[in-house]
Amino acid sequence: MSISFWARNRSVILHGVSLAALLLLMKWLEWQFIILDHAFEIYAGIVAFIFTGLGIWLALKLSKPKVITIEKQVIINTREFVFDENALAKTGMSRRELEVLELMAEGLSNQQIAEKLFVSLNTIKTHSSKVFEKLEVERRTQAIEKAKRLSLIH
Repeated sequence: MSISFWARNRSVILHGVSLAALLLLMKWLEWQFIILDHAFEIYAGIVAFIFTGLGIWLALKLSKPKVITIEKQVIINTREFVFDENALAKTGMSRRELEVLELMAEGLSNQQIAEKLFVSLNTIKTHSSKVFEKLEVERRTQAIEKAKRLSLIH
């Protein structure tokens, strides 16, 4: 039975084996062409891929924002504020000018101070300029700082 099977299917088996041999030959030629003939290109591609990955990793590492922690020391003045009448008399400021100065220290604008004191904006500007003149300063921040040093405001 085995001989008759081979005899009967001889052409099919011969064709199958020859096709398998041709396929093996083609794959071997393809391997030769890709791997051996283009070895430099393959290695260069692998190296390029590795360096691209390293470049992306390095760019992500370097582009992260640096976090800087700053510690601030807050000093709380435990002594009670004592208003200095003598300093007020020495500067020659009126009570209304002192009130305008206190509202400036709270961070209010001239318009907000005018609304709070129920006076016009021009009146507040006049009071502010008089305060600057009497404290011998040019800006609000300087006036507030000097008034605090003189114990006129807290």
